[in-house]
Amino acid sequence: MRKYKFLILRVSTFLFITNYCFSQIHILDSARHHLRSGDIREWSEFPVHTKEKDLVIHFSSQTNPFEQTLSLRQYDVKLNWPVVLNEHLLGSLVSDEKDLITYFKIHAGILQSENTLEIKCADPISDDIRLGTIVLDNRPLRVALSEAHIDIEVFDGETNKLIPARITITNAEGILQTVSASTGEPLAVRPGYVYTGSGKASLSLPAGTYTIYAGRGFEYGIDSTQLVIKPGDHFHKKFLIKREVSTEGWISSDTHVHTFTYSRHGDATASERVLTIAGEGLELPIITDHNIYVDLKPFALDNNVDRYFTPVIGNEITTKVGHFNLFPATTGKPVTDHRAENWKTISENIQDTSDVKAIILNHGRDIHIGFRPFDGEKHLSSAGMRLDDWEIPANAMEVINSGSQQTDIMQLYHDWFGMLNRGYFLTPAGSSDSHDVSRYIVGQARTYIRGNDKDPGKIDVNEAIKNFREGKVMVSLGLLTEITVNNAYGPGELVPASDQINVAVKVSGPGWTQAERVMLYANGKKICEEKIEKGNAAGIKWSGTWQLALPGNDIFLVAIADGPGHGMPYWPIAKPYQPASPGWKPRLMGSTGAVWIDADKNGSRTSAYTYAKDLLNSTQGDIRKLIKNLAPYDEAVAIQAAALLHKSGWNLTGSDIGKALRRAAPETKSGFEIVIKELQHVRK
Repeated sequence: MRKYKFLILRVSTFLFITNYCFSQIHILDSARHHLRSGDIREWSEFPVHTKEKDLVIHFSSQTNPFEQTLSLRQYDVKLNWPVVLNEHLLGSLVSDEKDLITYFKIHAGILQSENTLEIKCADPISDDIRLGTIVLDNRPLRVALSEAHIDIEVFDGETNKLIPARITITNAEGILQTVSASTGEPLAVRPGYVYTGSGKASLSLPAGTYTIYAGRGFEYGIDSTQLVIKPGDHFHKKFLIKREVSTEGWISSDTHVHTFTYSRHGDATASERVLTIAGEGLELPIITDHNIYVDLKPFALDNNVDRYFTPVIGNEITTKVGHFNLFPATTGKPVTDHRAENWKTISENIQDTSDVKAIILNHGRDIHIGFRPFDGEKHLSSAGMRLDDWEIPANAMEVINSGSQQTDIMQLYHDWFGMLNRGYFLTPAGSSDSHDVSRYIVGQARTYIRGNDKDPGKIDVNEAIKNFREGKVMVSLGLLTEITVNNAYGPGELVPASDQINVAVKVSGPGWTQAERVMLYANGKKICEEKIEKGNAAGIKWSGTWQLALPGNDIFLVAIADGPGHGMPYWPIAKPYQPASPGWKPRLMGSTGAVWIDADKNGSRTSAYTYAKDLLNSTQGDIRKLIKNLAPYDEAVAIQAAALLHKSGWNLTGSDIGKALRRAAPETKSGFEIVIKELQHVRK
């Protein structure tokens, strides 16, 4: 009897090994399915109507005494879509909008002779997704992903030394391919992506045709190779990535970085976060987990990446009336009280936190807990004016948040321009708001701060934060735009008055980005624009100068370059988090901070609001005189005057103002028209 049992065991083992070596792959469904949760189309790339709310597939198979694998292609998944086989939860689709191949374990005993696979979302919020190429593989997941192996090394093209990097793997169709990795190197692995802290990675993957990319954030080029991989192959590939964007004297910072370990959403553990920071070439990450102080220095030391960046302890104070990033902070000290019902209380609570020097208003157009900081009912964007008299408790604001983009990438810039004209001298910030390893790329939008960056592991944090507060920054989302006025002055500085203003602008970027145009704004109004002819060049893509006459009042200058943001599997731009419409195209952006021109020669920055308020006080309610006296000033001053009149009870479309505007200067007329149009939009 014992011999008989042993024989059965050996036969079973033989069959088990045979299944490993000679897999049977069954395509359960090769069609592409469009599914929709909710009732409203999410994006214009999807049909207006769809009948499919869920996907149900019936198929026949044999029972499985051992683990097997299910794989599928998914695209544009935002919500939780459970994958259920015969009433057993296999897991959920990866919450990621990218096009990728994902895998699920089918534990022993789940498969039957007749099977039902269900994929559906119970959330009523709209989420359009596509699914297809659903495959059943009779091998365990670790075997299905280990048909071949590749050892990767990524070297710095300048030093010829191994360097932290981001590795991207796509199949022949350009779809992100899930891989498995050895545990010998510090790695962060997600479908289609691997971050290496050492520059090395040993990966396993199914046989197939692949393109493998290596890169390191915005400043470096991309190296790539194409491979046709057969079962049993073992490759060794070296990648050489070179710096293509010069940022000497500018510290690369992401002012809004999270971990799953402490924020408890997303998926990047603290150890994985330090690998992504090093792999994206960030030098000064601000760690801003919600209502808690977190120090990533020990994790950087444990993963041997501490020499690549200087982490700063911060905090995203997460309140009912907006989110604000505060830094620097010290662990062990009381965290700022986030229980506040208004901005005055927030300001008071922040003042009790003595270490804090920088305060950033985050994602000012997003709604959280029913509150939008720049909601049109309470905030007049063109004038930067709160209609409820709340004073913003911040000295900076996000103008680009790559993890929470706006449908109109210029929206937050217009809000910032309005705030500057109102007299809030806010520093513009670029950030990622990333809680994830790869869904939202850490440092994709970033802030460059004037400072010494020669030793990234030993950044002078106090100097960097001082320069940040003074507005000595640039903001980047795939492009870098630099400005110099009168050969000496840059962002955050005041240019003395002179007969002529010389504005020199330079646009840079790696060879895998494209710049289409560069624009110059004065007090928030576009005054110059140039088309960029060689926007695909690596390094400097455009440089030029503009000559401006001295204006009649102080102004601030901001240069912005932009370009298309599609076609980059190694650096994909995420769709807007709270879209305003189903239509959207990804854009690259690079902007300067604000440079002020001291036209009135008083030695300080004078806002459009200050000029308008002085004019209103001097004319004492005489509308005709006010409109006449606005003539020497620019549109921004007129906007402020119109906003002040509206707030004091004047009807901007009334006969008195209408008559006065008939003979007004063009800039005065357009300023009033902008405010009137915005107020009409709010009333609708």
